[in-house]
Amino acid sequence: MKKSMLSGVALLAALGACAQKNATAVKYAQVISVEDAKKQLTIIASDAMEGRETGKPGADRAAAYLAGEYKKIGLLPANKGSYFLDIPLTTTTFNFKSFAVNGSTLTYGTDYSIAGGNGTQNIKGTEVVFVGYGSEAEVGSADLTGKIVMVIGEPKPGTPAADPAQQRRGAMGMMGAVRSKNPLLILSVNNVRPGMGGKTAERMSLKRDAQPGQRPGEGSIVPATPRALSVTISPAVANQILKASGKTYEALKAAAAQATVAAQTVKADVAADYETSVKDAKAVDIVAYMPGSDPKLKDEVLVFSAHYDHIGMLPEGTPGDRINNGADDDGSGTTGILEIARAFSAAKKAGKGPRRTLLFLGNVGEEKGLLGSEYYSEHPVFPMANTIADLNIDMIGRRDPAHKDSPDYCYLIGSDKLSTTLHKVSESTNSTYTNLAIDYKYNDPNDPERIYYRSDHYNFAKHNVPIIFYFDGVHEDYHRVSDEVSKIDFPLLVKRTQLVFYTGWDLANRDARPAVDVANNMPATR
Repeated sequence: MKKSMLSGVALLAALGACAQKNATAVKYAQVISVEDAKKQLTIIASDAMEGRETGKPGADRAAAYLAGEYKKIGLLPANKGSYFLDIPLTTTTFNFKSFAVNGSTLTYGTDYSIAGGNGTQNIKGTEVVFVGYGSEAEVGSADLTGKIVMVIGEPKPGTPAADPAQQRRGAMGMMGAVRSKNPLLILSVNNVRPGMGGKTAERMSLKRDAQPGQRPGEGSIVPATPRALSVTISPAVANQILKASGKTYEALKAAAAQATVAAQTVKADVAADYETSVKDAKAVDIVAYMPGSDPKLKDEVLVFSAHYDHIGMLPEGTPGDRINNGADDDGSGTTGILEIARAFSAAKKAGKGPRRTLLFLGNVGEEKGLLGSEYYSEHPVFPMANTIADLNIDMIGRRDPAHKDSPDYCYLIGSDKLSTTLHKVSESTNSTYTNLAIDYKYNDPNDPERIYYRSDHYNFAKHNVPIIFYFDGVHEDYHRVSDEVSKIDFPLLVKRTQLVFYTGWDLANRDARPAVDVANNMPATR
């Protein structure tokens, strides 16, 4: 009887401690408010930030503002006394200067289009080799080295692409037989869509200096292997090229659809002038931290991350609104981690600070290819071995069409990919506090959208750091100027932010870090 009574007392004490812990978490979660979230996001997604494009003044202004807010909150600079971690970048600008056929200057967007390229060439040719659909059988033994080649830029009827990924890339991604012959220029005949690509295109990458014995990374100072430029031309331009031969593009296409045709050369004057320039650029990640209070656990770090960059402005001369404000993508996530920082700061001031260290990481360059988080994962301010998890927020302020009339929800991605502990904590936290409808649609290894690879958590996961990605789905204003603050559902943004806070509260204060005990079932590469 005495033993049972003692066990009961112990149980009641444990339940009381748990209830007290929950009450404390609830108290500080209430610091996260609609009023403050609206105030912050209105500034972050304002026109003054000019779409926060990486490497541009708007992103620099946003970074300075956010660092100032973290300082006001009471967080410390994490990079040797600075709130900024420099991200060394390379900007490659491709400029397609002019294009003419038989002396007639062609018009971009009507006669031709191009999505970008590299190299510098001033091409003047007097012959064009037509190779049908560009298959190995059609290319055959033809010598295409240094030649201008014309190819039908759509799949041959009755010959579907080999896999869905190739279907998405389209015919332009399936011309290996032509490219293997080292042509000078590829003219792909298809319908030209105005606005497709641009005569001037920029690509940004991490700057890497190649070391002996290493494969140069993107952005390396080592020159890329020369690659033939592909230009989409209209059927009307194809007929201009074929004019002297007495043949029409429509007739050649019909013949190629029925049988394998041999490569044939036609006389035509083609002139193309393009150039590529490379210059260094720089942007910054924001790194602000709160030291842990437990001497035994303070060397372990929990990361809250969100990218503050967006896609900038539409070209000058574009009618109407040019600024992609990115209120949801990812002004909402950036606001979310600011609010979480406020909540933890209030707890710390009351003597309830986290046992582990918290890092609030504002990533730049996500829209350019996860560049800021990739650089951080390779040059972390806290060792990756000491990083227990990354809770990454990218778009939490809207509803997607699938949930327009549904209860409050959130997509969660990656919680079970490396750690059973993290997934259990996530599920328990939601059922205890927020009761959002959790949707795991994008957690499927076969997800055709490959959402798992499309935000900054990926660069932690690939280093075996457990992650959760919080996401509201793709809506009609994704990457459009209409992604405005006025369309944000602030009560839902706050509720999702509170879910992340509660999960972080548990992870920051529990005795043991999440176990890395799962073989990740996601495909290994992006």
